[in-house]
Amino acid sequence: MSSEDIQEKVKAKKAELKGLKEQINKIRESKQDCDEPFLSTQAAGKGKALLSKIQMRKTLKGHFGKVYAMHWAGDSEKVVSASQDGKLIIWNAMTTHKVSAIPLRSSWVMTCAFERSGNQHVACGGLDNLCSVYALDSTSPMRASRELSAHDGYLSCVRFISDKKLVTSSGDSTCILWDMETGEALQTFTDHTGDAMSLSLNPNDENMFVSASCDATAKVWDTRVGGATHTFPGHESDINSVAFMPNGHSFGTGSDDSSCRLFDIRAYGQVNMFQNEKILCGITSVDFSKTGRIMFAGYDDYNWYGWDVLVKGEGGSAAFQQQMHDNRVSCLGVNNGSGPHAGTALCTGSWDTFLKIWA
Repeated sequence: MSSEDIQEKVKAKKAELKGLKEQINKIRESKQDCDEPFLSTQAAGKGKALLSKIQMRKTLKGHFGKVYAMHWAGDSEKVVSASQDGKLIIWNAMTTHKVSAIPLRSSWVMTCAFERSGNQHVACGGLDNLCSVYALDSTSPMRASRELSAHDGYLSCVRFISDKKLVTSSGDSTCILWDMETGEALQTFTDHTGDAMSLSLNPNDENMFVSASCDATAKVWDTRVGGATHTFPGHESDINSVAFMPNGHSFGTGSDDSSCRLFDIRAYGQVNMFQNEKILCGITSVDFSKTGRIMFAGYDDYNWYGWDVLVKGEGGSAAFQQQMHDNRVSCLGVNNGSGPHAGTALCTGSWDTFLKIWA
């Protein structure tokens, strides 16, 4: 076969590949065309009606430093919070009573998590590069039962997959899956090119989680696969927080570019964006209501917002806005666990040292 014949075959294959790529892009665009469902007037009215009765019900007072992170227990009643006063506090959010206070070896804590199946473990980490796990049912819960060490950077987020496994994200750009009983790193996920800032577990598939990074992308991972299964660009700056919707098909992100975005795995792309020209600050944290209808977001300007996901959010106004903190809202979460109170409360934590319960 002559060199001209080879070149002709290469050209034909390239043309075929180009055609296939165009077909794929058209299919993606058709799935991302969400203008039809966004009925701004009707849907916005319904979203605001859903949020109109939300009020601040409780204030959790006890920290003496900036609150950096919080996470609900699986019973939807207890909350763990981490502060730069060097304490993890476990609260009963319904009564505001402190269940336990755990002194930390390092006060530079950035994340915390409740083990949600048995509610018997909490974990935290930060600038010490360690994930420290505490057994609440042990005779000495004030001492870490396990310290997981493999990251080369600060620990930005930790979440329990079960009472035996957990996953962490770090400033070293990686996420690690751990065996909590042995303390071994089972798998390291390395596809991010910037600090991995946040992660969220798929509520319907324990093998899947999503992470967000300073490389301005979110990546979906499957623990049965070595690399990322999906990569979602779109943000123009660091992504600080990510959260799966309860349906397990979509997730939301919050970024320093002053926008929150909604991505859908099935469409492999962005399906909505929530921003306003009056909002100029970054977003620290995001989470969803129990039904997934409302996306809550905490901001650097001391506000938190509730966005209606069925309303086109670009240039629009939030369904709900509230400022009751005196400093940045650093973390928030909905009690989407089990029990009679599941999905009924939102907790916000702030650098003003307080946590507030909204319902």
